[in-house]
Amino acid sequence: MKKRIIILGSVVVAVIVLWSAAWAVLSGLIRQNVQALAAADGVQTPNLACETLNVGGYPFRFDLDCGNARIVSGDLVVDVPGIRASARVYSPFHLLASAQGPLQLTDSFTGTRNSVAWSTLDASVNVQNWRIQRLSVSGKDVVWSDRLFGDAVIAQSPLVELHLFDIPEQHDPERHLAALAAYGRAQGLAWPGLTLTGTDADIELELSGLPDDVRNWGDPALLPSIQQAGGKLNIVRIHATDADSVLDATGTLGLDAQAMVDGQVAITSTGVAERIGPMIEEPWRTLVLGTPGAEGVYTNQLTFKNGAIFSGLVPIASVPPLF
Repeated sequence: MKKRIIILGSVVVAVIVLWSAAWAVLSGLIRQNVQALAAADGVQTPNLACETLNVGGYPFRFDLDCGNARIVSGDLVVDVPGIRASARVYSPFHLLASAQGPLQLTDSFTGTRNSVAWSTLDASVNVQNWRIQRLSVSGKDVVWSDRLFGDAVIAQSPLVELHLFDIPEQHDPERHLAALAAYGRAQGLAWPGLTLTGTDADIELELSGLPDDVRNWGDPALLPSIQQAGGKLNIVRIHATDADSVLDATGTLGLDAQAMVDGQVAITSTGVAERIGPMIEEPWRTLVLGTPGAEGVYTNQLTFKNGAIFSGLVPIASVPPLF
């Protein structure tokens, strides 16, 4: 019996030592891959640099902490006080992340300086066979401000959420195509510039024709591949409402052979035209929202065709090819 206990104890110790060594190697690889992002050119590939970088979570997690992160992509520079990403050993393709605020966004081309603050900001992404099963981002007490001159609030909401879901029935394994459903919402949205107060907004979208391997989403030929696959953006529902107005929109958009947006969007609203009256002059307000019916409900249909946007039969704007 004593010999068996010694053997069992030796096996346990050996497993612990081997796993500890494996964890150290894997954590080192994670650190190297993140550090390699700092060598990106920041033009073709975004550059991510961490002032401090730590990997912890031993023995059953890998917790990556990036302190004072700076992300550079072209003219845009994003500074974040802290980013944490965690993966559990038994579920390595389910990533949990969080960030400390406020985020600082600077655009050297336009000269704008914005900040986004929050009390909590959490994200979760679950990938299986390199297909997104679900991606969720949730922020509480979100405040978006203009920091160029002082600290002017642009918009704020106690809760903002975004979710992406795989649509299994639309997966085409032979053509390696997938489709995603997107749902986003903002509660109690206040946007002084648009005279919005206590607004609740919901967006439901479906996008088809995507590569089913997320590693291909950074391909410069992504839009052409979606066009060739016949991908569509289905606007299932856009709904926004507050005490005085309601806005709804549905439609379907795609890309034609010349890479121009093609499709239709139907808009229904109540009280919106009166609200935006001081901001959008006629005839543009009517061309976008339409005319009111007997009960004061505005309806209109915008058509995207041959590089133009039509309100009825009237062209109101041009849209260049997307590639």
